[in-house]
Amino acid sequence: MRAADGAAADGAAGGVAGGGSVRAAGGGSGVPPRDTVAAVVRQWQAVRPDIDTGPMEVIGRINRCAALLQQAEDAPLRRVGLTRPEFDLLGALRRTGHELTPGELARETFSSGAAVTKRLKQLQERDLVDRRPDTRDRRVSHVGLTDTGRDLVDSILPDQLAYETVVLAGLDEDGQAQLSGLLGELLQQLEGRLGLSPGFRG
Repeated sequence: MRAADGAAADGAAGGVAGGGSVRAAGGGSGVPPRDTVAAVVRQWQAVRPDIDTGPMEVIGRINRCAALLQQAEDAPLRRVGLTRPEFDLLGALRRTGHELTPGELARETFSSGAAVTKRLKQLQERDLVDRRPDTRDRRVSHVGLTDTGRDLVDSILPDQLAYETVVLAGLDEDGQAQLSGLLGELLQQLEGRLGLSPGFRG
């Protein structure tokens, strides 16, 4: 494991106040996990045994998994010179199936308007998107994928899905369904607290 990965694990777990006992994981086997977050939790327990580390054991693992998954999933993007935020814009246009305004793209990708404007300029220079002014309001533009942009998204997506299939192969169908359901419940609660509309927008 690289030093940066270790730092990411420390940050993910250390960012949540906690202490207490490590809970059993792995389908209720009763065997304490030995992942990097478990090591961080044990260190916190040694110096702050008075604090409950329960939240850290959940949130830390979610953050750690997300960081590792994104590292691997970004590899196909780097090969074609795309960043994750740029691909998110292309993906939003592809999955919605129609043109979107920059403001709509900002909402779809949870980005700022300024960031979307900058990324769209770079994507347009690569002929991956095109923009046309609104016929009634010249201040508004509509963004769509070019044929090149659509082909690029369609060529990358299977690689990402294939990787995700391999990653989840260690969980049986029931395990995947259970994990998906629990994460869905957590996400719905978080989106509700933040006032975000429900539904998948990744």
